[in-house]
Amino acid sequence: MTVKKLVLAVMAGATALVLTACGGGSQQAADVQQVAVTTAAPTTTAPSSTTPPVSTTSAAPSTTSTTTKPSTSSKTSTKKTTTTKAPAPAGVPCAATVDACVDLSAKKAWLLQDGKVVYGPVQIMPGSAANPTPIGTFRVSGKVKDYHSREFDAPMPNSVFFQPGIAFHQGSLSKYSHGCIHLSTGASQKFFSTLATGDTVQVVR
Repeated sequence: MTVKKLVLAVMAGATALVLTACGGGSQQAADVQQVAVTTAAPTTTAPSSTTPPVSTTSAAPSTTSTTTKPSTSSKTSTKKTTTTKAPAPAGVPCAATVDACVDLSAKKAWLLQDGKVVYGPVQIMPGSAANPTPIGTFRVSGKVKDYHSREFDAPMPNSVFFQPGIAFHQGSLSKYSHGCIHLSTGASQKFFSTLATGDTVQVVR
């Protein structure tokens, strides 16, 4: 008996014993024997690659440009825009934009409209040194045709108020007032009919 036959016989016997132990039959033993004589094909399983998988996702290079765009704005002019004020009429010491002008030193007053004199100059009598007429730019706050002062118990016709207690009104042109602007009868009527609430009054010295 050759070695090959001996090996086959031993394998068949071992297989028969195994099948008998697990509840198999003679036909199963024959099948196993047939399989045993068939030369097993060599294993052709390719060894697994140990090379780690290569990621196919490549990071796209950043396309964000860091170059600063040059400014296209032209150099700003440093010239200042100045508003030209209309000059006051000749001989009038107030701004051309006012409606009434009073010059305490010259004891004169004017009415203006759109920068032009429409009435005056007329003579006035301002307040005394003890009760001076306020200097500045004011607004007409109200008018009373037949005003009577309770404080001085005196009539003040054609009163045009531009400060609390201070007004243009008809009064003496030879005596100082207590801060008001005295006008002649005709001048007081003109100031009363021309000036309106909100009009600008400028008093200068």
